[in-house]
Amino acid sequence: MSNVSFSFRGNEPVRRAIHSVFLYHAIAAGMDMGIVNAGDLPVYDDIDAELRDAVEDVILNRRRNDGQDPTERLVDLAPKYKGDKGVAKVVNLAWRDEPVAERLAHALVNGITDWIVEDTEAARLTVARPLHVIEGPLMDGMNRVGDLFGAGKMFLPQVVKSARVMKQAVAHLLPFMEAEKEGKPREAAGKILMATVKGDVHDIGKNIVGVVLQCNNYEVIELGVMVPVDRILDAAIEHKVDIVGLSGLITPSLDEMVFVAAEMERRGFDIPLLIGGATTSRTHTAVKIEPAYNRGSTTYVLDASRAVGVVSGLLSPDEKVRLQAETRAEYVRIREQFARGREAKVRTPLAVARANPYRIDWTGYTPPKPSFIGTRTFAPYDLKELARYIDWTPYFASWDLVGRYPQILEDDVVGEAATSLFNDTQPILERILKEKLFEARGVIGFWPANADGDDIVVYADETRTLELTRLHTLRQQMGKTEGKPNTALSDFVAPAGEAPDYIGGFAVTAGHGEGAFAEAARKAGDDYTAIIAAALADRLAEAFAERMHERVRREFWAYAPNEALTVEDAIGEKYQGIRPAAGYPCQPDHTEKGELFRILGAPEATGMTLTESYAMTPGAAVSGLYFSHPQSHYFGVGKIDRDQVEDYGRRKGWEAATAERWLAPILNYDPAVRPRDVAA
Repeated sequence: MSNVSFSFRGNEPVRRAIHSVFLYHAIAAGMDMGIVNAGDLPVYDDIDAELRDAVEDVILNRRRNDGQDPTERLVDLAPKYKGDKGVAKVVNLAWRDEPVAERLAHALVNGITDWIVEDTEAARLTVARPLHVIEGPLMDGMNRVGDLFGAGKMFLPQVVKSARVMKQAVAHLLPFMEAEKEGKPREAAGKILMATVKGDVHDIGKNIVGVVLQCNNYEVIELGVMVPVDRILDAAIEHKVDIVGLSGLITPSLDEMVFVAAEMERRGFDIPLLIGGATTSRTHTAVKIEPAYNRGSTTYVLDASRAVGVVSGLLSPDEKVRLQAETRAEYVRIREQFARGREAKVRTPLAVARANPYRIDWTGYTPPKPSFIGTRTFAPYDLKELARYIDWTPYFASWDLVGRYPQILEDDVVGEAATSLFNDTQPILERILKEKLFEARGVIGFWPANADGDDIVVYADETRTLELTRLHTLRQQMGKTEGKPNTALSDFVAPAGEAPDYIGGFAVTAGHGEGAFAEAARKAGDDYTAIIAAALADRLAEAFAERMHERVRREFWAYAPNEALTVEDAIGEKYQGIRPAAGYPCQPDHTEKGELFRILGAPEATGMTLTESYAMTPGAAVSGLYFSHPQSHYFGVGKIDRDQVEDYGRRKGWEAATAERWLAPILNYDPAVRPRDVAA
């Protein structure tokens, strides 16, 4: 559709009018498919009459009675509607003259809190009971928000701002409702329990989902993070919830979700189970979680924008059975497809993969020596310095606003919402920096090291006689074409006897203080600020990792002392060396964080700890290794076979079952199916 209006690029009001007019007539003429930003289309009748007529003359190739050429008329008329970004925006307060119900609706849709207490009180004086304000104009306004969000005309940041307005209005009414002893409690559309599973500490996305559901009149029972299964299920019974929702970010959470599903089955639950979070997927839900819970339905929810539709369907007497049947049938197909795909993935035997490593010519290469051996702590670190290294692109992505910063601010679809969010974020960031509401703490370390096969031996000192620890790596086993290696991280460290090499490690956080700040905002009814704060803490932690790596390259390891990269270049990884993290594609095993934290002394130096699933707390934290070699690079281990799993388990001192549990997401086989050469 955008091709129809391309000549007017830069003049969005005219382009939107052209799209709307074209669709209005084309659909009536039989068009039934097209690509257009439906969330940015004006209603045909709402287009200014002069502009609409001019566009129709062009779209319909309609000759005018006055003889003026339709194209020339539209070209002449277009600048009138373009506007000028350089002109200061005048706040239109005409809506303040509307009846109080319309004022409340406008405030909710636009996230305006300035007059919400005044208008809520005015509405209360017009009704018999304060509850009627909630059930009447406030819910009418939130219904508009829900409709606009569902139609793609509002985005998550705007919805969360609407929730803030709603909470402030309800907070004003609560004392009056409590004084009204005989008053009946407000009825919700349904009751949803939400929890981040045991061992996991991440909850930004879950909190956004909770706010969106509350905006649509669902009561949300929020249990927080690291919630064990018994507490989840006991609370579900206590509160008589209609749905249980589980969230998780790190891969060990996937197994915990399977366990929760199995416990729901064992304890006789039959209510719907929702699965969400960055590490989850429709495939994992279908293959692992859904089969463990036969009494009730299990549904994967991709993101917050899908939550309301899924919940409303599962609680609808008319739609529930059909939707559950469709989901079960879909998951059967996914399992069958997954099984077929697994059969086709032949892996290279470990011995063959090891004979095909990433080869580095160590002859004549002298590994750079760090400026110190051991650890160095940075606590507290200057937040203002770190703020310059913030990568804003993932910040917008955490709000389901996809696009690269700063271009996203001009995006045709989400630009307005992204700009509004960015403008709302800056004062909060400035306050955090000025008042030092968050505290950044970090520790880095360097040690003599050499590769020993797929392990990296870390020595206590330059004598290289006392082994401090072994860092275990995993090797790619996918089939490779001639000349393509099966890489492991140990390939980037000189083997023993080749050259005296080194390795570095780090653990940084910007999360100290974030929880208290966010909780205070929530208690004040401001989930919007609370979620912004959590997202900012994450960004500052990543910025800390970026800045510290820069200092490592230039100062502490100093293998690139003359590096002169911009922040954008650094974010784009245009530097020498890498800083892979445990639990990510280069080393998918989260347990490797344990040894790193031990040799860094991270808990004592930074206050950071690891959960039983090896999630870091505070949640806004980053840790990993430093590699200096110019040929070191990021890669993905991919799926691995039983021979490597057993070998890795032996090196780690694990039983095979333990290795399979921690490496479950990358197994190329089903642990429940025994190999043919093993006797029954």
